[in-house]
Amino acid sequence: MNTDYTDIGADTAEGYAISSKSRDLARKKIGNNGPLDRIRQRCSIAVGDFAMADLMRFHGDPVMTGLSALKNRATIYTDIRMVQTGIQKKGHFSEVKCILDTPCTPDSTGKTRTSIALMALGEQLNGSIIVIGNAPSALLALCDLIQKGTLPALVIGIPVGFVNAAESKELLRTLDIPSISNEGTRGGTPVAVAAMNEIITMFAEENSTL
Repeated sequence: MNTDYTDIGADTAEGYAISSKSRDLARKKIGNNGPLDRIRQRCSIAVGDFAMADLMRFHGDPVMTGLSALKNRATIYTDIRMVQTGIQKKGHFSEVKCILDTPCTPDSTGKTRTSIALMALGEQLNGSIIVIGNAPSALLALCDLIQKGTLPALVIGIPVGFVNAAESKELLRTLDIPSISNEGTRGGTPVAVAAMNEIITMFAEENSTL
């Protein structure tokens, strides 16, 4: 893996300098012992708090699985458009879709739009990368689909909030699916996007698509 620092999201010299200095600080504080530390670094930078590093959880070799999925041009599904917008579009060949654009009809149960959209996608999620940074209800619905046989390649489940956020991430970690999550109620779009973008950066480094 490339040991030189890269940030394919930095479009100007000033932006790259800021990104590089932030990463230097994160390396010194967090450590720099492989891909998981790189994700810890980037997620901490995303929220401006090194405490985030100790909250990150990795299950089932998510980096290698994510790199393989990107190599296969797996679709990246997001729970909200903010996450979709934040994910880097260069450095890989995967389509980035928001599940809110999935045609579906609200039912009488009062479920959230993201939950209904996930259920409507069903088997289309097999082999995909799913990035959830906002909606605990979506992560709970996804966990239910996985328990019923849906097999995404990788789930980045980092919803934020005081209602079901911590619980949904705990449930995700019990499933036999590669995942990136975090402990507790913290999280959100910046952290989920940071985790995905760091995997994309590693993929771009390995495949000379910077």
